[in-house]
Amino acid sequence: MAMEVDRISDFLGDQREQAPEDLQPYFLEFEDKWEKKLWHELTEELIKFFNQPDSAPQRLALYDTFIKSFAGKVNQLKLVTLGLKAASQIKDPQDRLKFVTTLAGRVNKPVSQDAYVHATVEAANIHLQLEQYEEARKKLDECEKILDTFDSVETVVHASFYGANAEYYKAKQEFASYYKNALLYLACIDLSMLSVEERQSRAYDLSIAALVSDSIYNFGELLLHPILDSLNNTSHAWLRELLFAFNRGDLNAWDAQVGNLSKNKLLKAHSHFLYQKISLAALTEAVFRRPPHDRAMTFATISEETKVKPIEIEHLIMKALSLGLVKGQIDQVAEVARINWVQPKVLDMKQIENMRGRLKEWDSSVNQLGNWIEGVGKDVWAA
Repeated sequence: MAMEVDRISDFLGDQREQAPEDLQPYFLEFEDKWEKKLWHELTEELIKFFNQPDSAPQRLALYDTFIKSFAGKVNQLKLVTLGLKAASQIKDPQDRLKFVTTLAGRVNKPVSQDAYVHATVEAANIHLQLEQYEEARKKLDECEKILDTFDSVETVVHASFYGANAEYYKAKQEFASYYKNALLYLACIDLSMLSVEERQSRAYDLSIAALVSDSIYNFGELLLHPILDSLNNTSHAWLRELLFAFNRGDLNAWDAQVGNLSKNKLLKAHSHFLYQKISLAALTEAVFRRPPHDRAMTFATISEETKVKPIEIEHLIMKALSLGLVKGQIDQVAEVARINWVQPKVLDMKQIENMRGRLKEWDSSVNQLGNWIEGVGKDVWAA
């Protein structure tokens, strides 16, 4: 034991001398808490140190020589946090994968499955970097099964899982799954953790996924998310405007923005589909603007209000019905659509103003009805 104490003490002394001057006090704390077996306090100090950017060159040595010597005595999730910080300094991805896989094996115990998931997700991330998608999917599926058995888990574990899942679906161009997992990841973190560039990149990818997905027709969650504001005053600001144009079914705004589609390969390739998608949005908006008792609309009226060509109207309504965007019936002979339900969506200020006008109209109608009933009642009593 005395030899172990001397070895650790000498190691920490050497590391202290190599550290930048402002980080040297950490090593005195490490040695003091290690000698006193204050494992929780020691772990917290190590996390603080590892979070310092200038600690990067020393993380791997500290983990291999110092942290592993008491690894079984500390919170295993925090052990993995330290191990992953150390692994980030390994340049070769194959070597990094080997390190992380060993770390995952160390904590693969019934009492530390959260730590195992956290490490295994990072292994999946490395497989993704190596374009080993099948291996990444296997690890993520394993992690999902374990997470499903937990009543609760640290947010950092869910964040890492959703983040890796999003990257997998992004690589596979499964847009709806990417969109869902990317938003779940953002729900698990503080946006301030991301750099300005990271926020802009995520907002850009989410916007593209929302637009080109053939199953996402209501992306209000993204429109309300502060991450979208990171596109303001950038070269991608048009993308944010395009999303809001889709939300309100604004074909005039589409005409103004359509030239920007060529700035992104996916949008350019999906341009015909995007026109169909915003036409559906125009239809649901036209229905939404009308009061519930006035939703029997002729094809000609729909064409006039949506700016969609008359020849495309019947197909457009059938598509909206099949997607569940509206509910109702079509009278093909009379060319009338009777809509009794439209999918709810997030409203922008113009749409809110339209709803305000409808509510005022409804309030006025209720007052008129009330006055009429009151007048009829007086006449009855007078009789």
